[in-house]
Amino acid sequence: MEVALELIESMLVKFRSEKKWTLQAIEQLSEDDIISSPSPESNSIANLVAHISGAVHSRIETILLNISDTRNRDKEFEKGLKMSKEQAITKTRDSFDILIKYLEHLKSTPELLMSKPFLNLPPLTYSQVNNETTALNLIMAMFREVHFHTGQIIFAAKIRKGQLVWNYD
Repeated sequence: MEVALELIESMLVKFRSEKKWTLQAIEQLSEDDIISSPSPESNSIANLVAHISGAVHSRIETILLNISDTRNRDKEFEKGLKMSKEQAITKTRDSFDILIKYLEHLKSTPELLMSKPFLNLPPLTYSQVNNETTALNLIMAMFREVHFHTGQIIFAAKIRKGQLVWNYD
């Protein structure tokens, strides 16, 4: 179990750090920055925040809170998606809080790392994981997914603002 606990603790550190940097970037933006796309083919920060929130909902929130998957992935990528700065901050914070809560749950019961949390649930939609996926594979997939899109958010924020100010505390 030592390796499992070390892995979970490492993931907690990474997700907490990712939350901090992503929120700092979003907090420096204007309402227009949130809904603007770097190019016509690109997603806006609103799209990326909605996508992260949708992925967290369908992959983590459904098993953690035992609720139905109500995700509409196509809506996450609609051009012109409207979202206020406050909504972007709240959705980002909530998404990370759910991920962290799930990891803390796994930390308190590390034997669940090899469990299959979707096994008795309806077939997953819009997911790179399937109903045979272990909690370990799920959290690794979520780390890749979230890190990829938070990088896009920070890059888009830098495009909009030029220079971002970081608080390293």
